Amino acid sequence: MVNKNSKGLGRGIDALFSEYSELDKIDISSEQVQEIKLEDIRPNPYQPRKTFDEEALNELARSIEQSGVFQPIILRESTIKGYEIIAGERRFRASKLAGKTTIPAIIREFDEEKMMEVAVLENLQREDLTSLEEAEAYDMLMKKLKLTQEEVAARLGKSRPYIANYLRLLGLPEIVKQMLQATDISMGQARTLLGLKDKKQIVKLAKKVMKENLTVRQLEQLVNKMNHPKEEVEKIEKTTKKPYYIRESEERLMDKFGTSVIIHEKDQKGKIEIEYLSTEDLTRILDVLDIQFDDE
Repeated sequence: MVNKNSKGLGRGIDALFSEYSELDKIDISSEQVQEIKLEDIRPNPYQPRKTFDEEALNELARSIEQSGVFQPIILRESTIKGYEIIAGERRFRASKLAGKTTIPAIIREFDEEKMMEVAVLENLQREDLTSLEEAEAYDMLMKKLKLTQEEVAARLGKSRPYIANYLRLLGLPEIVKQMLQATDISMGQARTLLGLKDKKQIVKLAKKVMKENLTVRQLEQLVNKMNHPKEEVEKIEKTTKKPYYIRESEERLMDKFGTSVIIHEKDQKGKIEIEYLSTEDLTRILDVLDIQFDDE
């Protein structure tokens, strides 16, 4: 099993979504707190998080069982029936586990677009999403709000390549997505698998990663061997004998560009080889390098 790397958000969130930044800090004097039946509440339909930490939920449930819910959740009236959660789904789930029948809540008016934005932002700020859930969240914003990658990046204070790297994960076969969601493989491993030219081999190689607990570096070497003709294998294998600082530099560059990177060094001079698999992939790498061409 692997742990998901933590990641922070840019300052763009506070600037562009400041109206949501204090969403979960309730001023009871200005808004009415109501006791709402749990059976009348359903999760936010745009909630990007698919899994919840069971141990953390049980711990919160024990706290609620003894002391109750101190901070009201935020709801909106559902167009179907009852209420939908804007913020506070963990407290809602934990209250159910604690055997409660009601929960303190504040009702606010939110349209569909705001519901979606808040669901994504709340989870991103708390770093509760897996790599796949984060990718799906960006994809949802693009499709539902008709945003481009650049617009999503601007709203979230991220670079376009950062968003693009996550969206690439959605191109994985379904079974490999499940492995990523379960953290059986890491985002780095998943992105390396996407570098395979023969996409039919991705599932087989992903299973090998799990079975043999391969590192990203070992997987990168396998992908290189599978992508290149046999006569090039010997040349590629020589990269394993490189100094630590060169190998570490390759790892960092591979993480930045989301593709194979080989550094060739001789007498403290050398060259950097960045692999791309299509014209679209080349454009993505040029975006990472912030290289733009003027229209003629």
